[in-house]
Amino acid sequence: MKISQLTDIDPFLIPFERTINRRFEEMQKKEKDITNGIPLADFANGYLYFGLHNINNNWVIREWAPNATNIYIIGEFSNWKPQQKYKLKNIGNGIWEGIFVNSLFTHLDLYKFYVEWNGGSGERIPSYSQRVIFDEKTYIATAQVWHKNSKYKFNNKSPELIKNPLIYEVHIGMSGEEPKISTYSEFRETVLPRIKKLGYNVIQLMAIQEHPYYGSFGYQVSNFFAPSSRFGTPDELKQLIDTAHGEGIAVILDIVHSHSVKNENEGLSRFDGTEYQYFHEGVRGNHPVWDSRCFDYAKNEVIHFLLSNCKYWIEEYKFDGFRFDGVTSMIYTHHGLGTDFGDYRLYFDGNQDEDALTYLYLANKLIHSLNPKAITIAEDVSGMPGMATSQQFGGIGFDFRMSMGVADFWSKTISERRDEDWNVGDMFFRLSDKRVEEDTISYAECHDQAMVGDKTIMFRLVDKEMYSSMSVLTPSIIIDRGIALHKMIRLITVALAGGGYLNFMGNEFGHPEWIDFPREGNNFSYYYARRQWHLEDDELLKYKYLHNFDKDMIELVKTHKLFSKRPQQIVCNNSDHVLVFERNELIFVFNFSPTKSYTDYGFEMPRGKYKIILDSDNEKFCGFNRNDDNLIHLTKRESGVCMLKLYLPSRTALVLEKCK
Repeated sequence: MKISQLTDIDPFLIPFERTINRRFEEMQKKEKDITNGIPLADFANGYLYFGLHNINNNWVIREWAPNATNIYIIGEFSNWKPQQKYKLKNIGNGIWEGIFVNSLFTHLDLYKFYVEWNGGSGERIPSYSQRVIFDEKTYIATAQVWHKNSKYKFNNKSPELIKNPLIYEVHIGMSGEEPKISTYSEFRETVLPRIKKLGYNVIQLMAIQEHPYYGSFGYQVSNFFAPSSRFGTPDELKQLIDTAHGEGIAVILDIVHSHSVKNENEGLSRFDGTEYQYFHEGVRGNHPVWDSRCFDYAKNEVIHFLLSNCKYWIEEYKFDGFRFDGVTSMIYTHHGLGTDFGDYRLYFDGNQDEDALTYLYLANKLIHSLNPKAITIAEDVSGMPGMATSQQFGGIGFDFRMSMGVADFWSKTISERRDEDWNVGDMFFRLSDKRVEEDTISYAECHDQAMVGDKTIMFRLVDKEMYSSMSVLTPSIIIDRGIALHKMIRLITVALAGGGYLNFMGNEFGHPEWIDFPREGNNFSYYYARRQWHLEDDELLKYKYLHNFDKDMIELVKTHKLFSKRPQQIVCNNSDHVLVFERNELIFVFNFSPTKSYTDYGFEMPRGKYKIILDSDNEKFCGFNRNDDNLIHLTKRESGVCMLKLYLPSRTALVLEKCK
């Protein structure tokens, strides 16, 4: 009996049909096992039961720690020492509970656990803590009571279903102009209006889950239910999301469920003295590259913890979905390291963590049951079949997968090939080669390319000239080349994307330099951990032109519902460096030649009149105005076919539409 329909969609999967069906059956079986007849959404209520809550004028705190022999709550009230009267009671199934008088805590009080186990003890942050702060001098973490008299009230509804996300990727801390850690409120007041003006319809917030090391970019999470206190208060994060919703912008969380920080005092590692409470034991429990702990997704308690985390961010903060980080690492026991995934057998060779696949299936089912408009995105470089396929057809259920190979393609093309050797046929194939049953998010670059050790596209193109020749008063053929290609690369990437597009903040205007968080090697400087928005605003600098182009490009994608149809190639001439394709009644024409402009370059088109609606060579985009964008271009019949002939300046892109 066929359980999954993936083999109907992709016949190359037929040899693996038995494994695919077994996996899908195991996913459904696990759901029945953990829910025992109740809705999955009711199962994922761990954050309402565990952690600290004020109930009937008492403080109730609960924790799952099966190997613990004693747990005490400690704070100033106990002189930070374990005392018998602040001891929790073991109520069975590894669950500990403490009920204390209302006067024990007030808003903003600090507290921790002191956990004892056979052979050891240590201070711990409760696993469901919803507020954790770090001492600025010692970096020691402490849970904090967040119990205001009035709860934040959301004023705006989430946006309607966004079928094609145009994502603005954001790190709150480095989003400000000043060399410091920026805040939720500062972002809401100064950066959110910029995003609205640019036209992006989704914001992806990074580094929100609390993490002890700022320079980890938020990918070494210690406290999964606590929004980072570096950036402000929980209410300020809620206000940011609420304000974005008021502007019609969805907000998704870059969620890290692929691993956890090794820190024991702040995180989950050896919480009850064992390696295996949340994670695999031994070598499998430690990520060899990330130096972090790997979850054991086979344990129902771990699934409960992580699913509850998904529900918490949706219900408590009104997030509109998630980009799941590190999916490739999750779903393979080798974490995808040293594997190119050039053969279908590598998806079914026994190196898969099928418990992780089951968890991701359950997470997607939960998220979409809570919010049918939610967006879920998988960061999976391996191309695992079914990852972004509907569960109705036997898939994992993500709405999108990140098209991570696109950024790698651009990095290699720019760095390793002369302009004269760029292959437009290869471009079209690499940028449009998507599984027909899956939607993808494409990007020319994200935060990864902006980090120290890598380079943004603009920096690869112009290098040190960025520091001396970005003035409108300074002619530079290097800057001219860089700006021209920057526009073309981003336009062809979004024009061939499979369903959505992503940009990292500041890259739209070619932000200079790299991202380097404060550390010993840079004297703990914040200089490179910020965004220099004044460059975009300065009328005497050329950054404004890239901003203008990005804004018009995004508007074109939205206005013409570009992703509603797949692209169709019309011309692919590698010797001329010319590529022409049609998508949803728009004609995209690219001339990547570094030296040749073509007069009356012709290609077959349906009879009619055509007009230019976007021209990368327009002067408002720092172009040379070599085309008259007001001209109407008529097809001419030649040898029995209708030909459209255009002037194609070197290193330019045109978008045309047929006149009604």
